[in-house]
Amino acid sequence: MVEGGFPGQHTTTTMVTSSTTVQTNIRFDPLYVRTIPGILKVVQVVCSLVGFICIQCSYLNTASKGVYFSWISMIAFWFTGILLGFYLFHIVEKFYKIPWLKIEFVFTALWTLLYLIAAILAVTVHDNPHSAAAFFGFSATLAYALDAFLKWRGVRAGGLAQGTRVVSKQTTSVAPPREAY
Repeated sequence: MVEGGFPGQHTTTTMVTSSTTVQTNIRFDPLYVRTIPGILKVVQVVCSLVGFICIQCSYLNTASKGVYFSWISMIAFWFTGILLGFYLFHIVEKFYKIPWLKIEFVFTALWTLLYLIAAILAVTVHDNPHSAAAFFGFSATLAYALDAFLKWRGVRAGGLAQGTRVVSKQTTSVAPPREAY
């Protein structure tokens, strides 16, 4: 008979394995723009460019609100456009050790706030080009907010920006047979 308390034998083994699969060659992949992150980047680039053009069509484009909107939209256009190119040509996958998801999360979260401010300021100017720019600014705000949320989830899950990482967990337990009392 076994005494009360801990059993004589109990073993638990947990093994976690992770494998990262990336292709480090540069290649053009137009299918990226059909994914949700790709669609969001295209929307961000288009909204930034069209919003910038709208502000430039206003006779008040040199006022501080117009300059701020132009500044925000052009930085967003170039940063997101370059990232879109990196994803289309799998440059992000080639340099997978760079924390792309964290970089994108910080940028998209920050630009969500900055675009929201720029769009609100554009609404306060009462002319048609600023109103149109405000629409595209709010659209870009929404796209950046959704993208920031997706990047945040990806960072928390330990995912890769491009490529695949498979994490598998195996748990094995061995316990002594129960004896009748």
